[in-house]
Amino acid sequence: MPRAARTRIIGWVLLLVLLSLATVTLLTWRLLVREADDRMTSSLRAEITEFRALVDNGLDPSTGQPFASVADVLQAVLTYNQARPNEKFLGYVDGGYRFQSRIEAPVLLSQDAAFTALVGSVTETRTGSYASGAGEVLYIAVPVSLAGDPSTGVVVAAFFADEERQPADRTAQLMLLVGGLTSLAAAGGAWVVAGRILRPVRDVAATAQGITETDLSGRIEVPEGPGDELADLAHSVNAMLDRVENGVAAQRRFLDDAGHELRTPITIVRGHLEVLDPADAADVRETVALVDDELDRMNRIVSDLLLLARAEQPAFVRPQPVDVGALTVDVVDKVRKLGDRQWVLETVADADVLLDPQRVTQAVVALADNAVHVTEPGDRIGIGSRLTGDELRIWVADTGPGVAEEDRERVFQRFSRGQAGARRTDGAGLGLSIVTAIAVAHGGRVALDSVPGRGATFTLVLPAQLAPPSPDVATPDGTVDDSSRTADVPEPAGGHP
Repeated sequence: MPRAARTRIIGWVLLLVLLSLATVTLLTWRLLVREADDRMTSSLRAEITEFRALVDNGLDPSTGQPFASVADVLQAVLTYNQARPNEKFLGYVDGGYRFQSRIEAPVLLSQDAAFTALVGSVTETRTGSYASGAGEVLYIAVPVSLAGDPSTGVVVAAFFADEERQPADRTAQLMLLVGGLTSLAAAGGAWVVAGRILRPVRDVAATAQGITETDLSGRIEVPEGPGDELADLAHSVNAMLDRVENGVAAQRRFLDDAGHELRTPITIVRGHLEVLDPADAADVRETVALVDDELDRMNRIVSDLLLLARAEQPAFVRPQPVDVGALTVDVVDKVRKLGDRQWVLETVADADVLLDPQRVTQAVVALADNAVHVTEPGDRIGIGSRLTGDELRIWVADTGPGVAEEDRERVFQRFSRGQAGARRTDGAGLGLSIVTAIAVAHGGRVALDSVPGRGATFTLVLPAQLAPPSPDVATPDGTVDDSSRTADVPEPAGGHP
């Protein structure tokens, strides 16, 4: 494909160059020929003017006496008028040839009977063109008479037009020769330039051919610096390949995670069904309860995996102006039902920020649920929000056992739990992965501050994109609330992120 395109480009370039060359050469040749014709016409007219001046004077320049005969007039005219190259003067008396200039000519018009018959007996000035053996001849014939001499004469000035036009023909031939060589050189240069220009296209083709179902890492190399349309094409293809690779990777992760986590409950259910005694009512009830519990766990796993898959889509979050203080208070009211804990609203941010209230609420609830599972009844769990520079921080702090140093990275991975959460059996280990996905979708991150044995604080760190002032802002459930903001809550003595 690129080579065929390269050939077509060279073909079109060469065609355009040749057409331009032919046009310029033709116009130049026509202008030079016209100039030669104009020059010949002007020269013939000038010669006739000189002829008439000499004849009207009536005196022979060689003797100073009046002309004795028409023949003397013609001889004097041809003697005292110098012919130019490719020009010929002839004199005729009574229709017959008598005199000619001494300039050599391609053919002898004096011996051309047809030309003699054409111009030898004219009675009035005649101009025209004659096809001789040497090509076209432009001529002007002027009759000459003398009082006292019954003879009639004709003086003829003629130009061998084709000979006079030869410089124009040679110029056109030279232009064609030089232009042809230049066109070949231009075609060679265009071949090289077209190869450089089409290199990104070849790279696209090579990259596309190198991509397989198992290897989507190939990318097109784009040189640094200001780009052109082909560089933009390469960037667009690379971006498309990034999206394809991310989509395939997400699909593979979903399939791997689903296969990994769903295999265990399926095995458990199958194992109990294989040993089920239909005649034993107690065994049937226990097996049904176990199967129901495993199906609920499978449903939660699938729901969480689908949520993580949707987190990689552009429309996963829908930012809107949100009253962060009202959202924080609302979240605390919701999580109080998660467990018998000492729930504390530490502080709230008094600002309207662009974020997705439902996703942020989902993340904070997940953090609170995680805190409930690592603490005991009556333990303290604090929730708060604060603007720090250009960042919005929303945190959940617990007084549980904390996160060990070796678990800090692992707790955010899918299906992983720290030592403190190892006793949980009703979760799939996807909670913190979902929280991370929500933070990343907002352009933020999740920070962990923990001291083993003294609790842990998980903080959503989001870009603080302040919304324009408006009396109507979104509440955590996505509706519009124009009520006054929650009053500032006094900050406790303890620290917070």
